[in-house]
Amino acid sequence: MEAEAVVKDWWLYHGTGEGADRRARLEAGFPPPWRDFTGAPDPGYAPPGCTGAAWERTWRRGEGYVPDEPEKDVVNTALHLRRPLLVTGKPGVGKSTLAYSIASDLNLGPVLHWPITSRTVLRDGLYLYDAIGRLQEAGLEQMRTPGARPAGAVPAPVPAPDTSPAPSAPSISRYLRLGPLGTALLPQDRPRVLLVDEIDKSDIDLPGDLLTVFEDGGFLIPELARLAQEDPTVTIGTDDDPDAVVRITQGRVQCRYFPVVVLTSNGERDFPPAFLRRCVRLHLQPPGPDKLARIVRRRLGVDIASGEEYQDLVRAFLDRGEDGDLATDQLLNAIQLRLAGAWSAPADRERFLATVMQHLTGPTA
Repeated sequence: MEAEAVVKDWWLYHGTGEGADRRARLEAGFPPPWRDFTGAPDPGYAPPGCTGAAWERTWRRGEGYVPDEPEKDVVNTALHLRRPLLVTGKPGVGKSTLAYSIASDLNLGPVLHWPITSRTVLRDGLYLYDAIGRLQEAGLEQMRTPGARPAGAVPAPVPAPDTSPAPSAPSISRYLRLGPLGTALLPQDRPRVLLVDEIDKSDIDLPGDLLTVFEDGGFLIPELARLAQEDPTVTIGTDDDPDAVVRITQGRVQCRYFPVVVLTSNGERDFPPAFLRRCVRLHLQPPGPDKLARIVRRRLGVDIASGEEYQDLVRAFLDRGEDGDLATDQLLNAIQLRLAGAWSAPADRERFLATVMQHLTGPTA
């Protein structure tokens, strides 16, 4: 029996029942006391559901993922504990795709994607504030004020006092937008899936900076907190929608249900123990022959056992993988080309393999 047929009663991800039923179990589950958050949802805000182009992209990418039993165990552990999932492994083993698989399997809506670079800081994920744009708009508004004169001009006679109200500064809401992490932390009755991609490429401080946010399940927007007495509730945009769609009160974003956070790492650096202990860790091994056969059948509808040429491609993929890392989608590309009749001449075999199965690491990369 194939490992993909194994189902355990406590599983939510790839568990028993339809996706909507398992999502309902996820929403109704009791969190650990230390992961129970109290954010109040905005009744006027509706996060993206399982319709539209964004959801179609998530579903298409996640539907073809083939997790093994150990992977399902670890993912479900993170779901029950409401902890971030740190996924490590070589490039191309499906670390990022796992986030899309969780979202599509549990009908959790489009994945929020936060790609990490060496210049990324915590605020990039929480919110974006266009302070320069706001200053420019305020300057333009001042220029439109009646009675304004160019610098150096001769003063006009002093007019009678103007009792009309002064022009107001442009609303800050137009220049604020939640980032992917900030959007994931909005208070909702069901979690969003957030992919923090390649966190090992980050500045050394980012993992530590994330600890407080992960523990508190929320954060403060200082620009709104400073205005709280004058304007306690401000409506701003989200990572899904740049228009002002969700209300923030007192400048605080506090989740109700901790999001499903998937952090991926290619192992380019170590993380501090304090960060690691707050994550559930999963290491993905490169797929073997049986799993490759399941992936090809799921993605392309091809039974590897049905043709010697497909078995030859799998053997070539595994053999070449011993000299340097390869990604699973390189095998899928090779089989797709064969299905299209490309590179079918026997004399082209070696050039074909060298073209579509170039090593990602190693001396020939």
